[in-house]
Amino acid sequence: MRLPLLLSIAAWVCAGHVAIAAPAAPETVEIPRSGGVLRAQLYKPEGDGPFPAVIALHGCAGLGSQSVAVRPRYADWAEQLLKTGHAVLLPDSYGSRDVGPQCHAKTRRATARRERLADISAARHWLAEQPWIHRQRIGLVGWDTGATALLWAVRPQLALAKGEPEFRSAVAFYPDCRTSARLGWSARVPTLVLIGGNDDITSPSACRTMVDGAQGRSALARLVVYPGAYHDFDLNGVKPHLTSAADPEVPEQGHLGFDPAARSDAEKRLAHWLGR
Repeated sequence: MRLPLLLSIAAWVCAGHVAIAAPAAPETVEIPRSGGVLRAQLYKPEGDGPFPAVIALHGCAGLGSQSVAVRPRYADWAEQLLKTGHAVLLPDSYGSRDVGPQCHAKTRRATARRERLADISAARHWLAEQPWIHRQRIGLVGWDTGATALLWAVRPQLALAKGEPEFRSAVAFYPDCRTSARLGWSARVPTLVLIGGNDDITSPSACRTMVDGAQGRSALARLVVYPGAYHDFDLNGVKPHLTSAADPEVPEQGHLGFDPAARSDAEKRLAHWLGR
């Protein structure tokens, strides 16, 4: 190939005429909430829609950090969901209240049953008002403390405001099921719980008790336990290890780490469950 032609191709690429895969950049949105504003990061597919949507709930470390608005775990999953045509809204429950990581907090300043639940409601209301959203296809996904909040959000006792659309389905990654199991949890929408069999930060056995107890008086509820997997099994690049009490962005005691087989299976199950 002649040099002038090579230079022309290089110039054409540099000018942006060749599509090069790059992570999608989220948009910051502000959502009215009681007592202030709920900031959130929005990943939106190209086009006019209407798109199915997912409200994605961060864990105890928070949505972002000092260097990024969205931690790699959530950006990674947002990319996966974008590929299936979903818009993804990630409420920043901690940053919106000027709260740092809550993994070691003795008294949580954004609890699953109150503040996080209120944020879910505000996020759903905001999404339902957007003309590019399919109002009847809004799903809910959560990790860790966000997944625990999800368990409260799908309970039948939580009454929806008049005209509010119901969630289509929900997926909870390694929630703390212990309180819900004691209170006789059930769900009004199909709910999938994914947890590692060796998760010693939350409790697989409590999740089993919770889901088994809901049978016959609940919408579809399923539990998948991944043998040998730990907490954060979907967090790519993190080798299984014992957490350190010196790190405020991880739970104080227990094991966490990536499990490629569990992550791969979770991707398939998430896409199927949200596509119901």
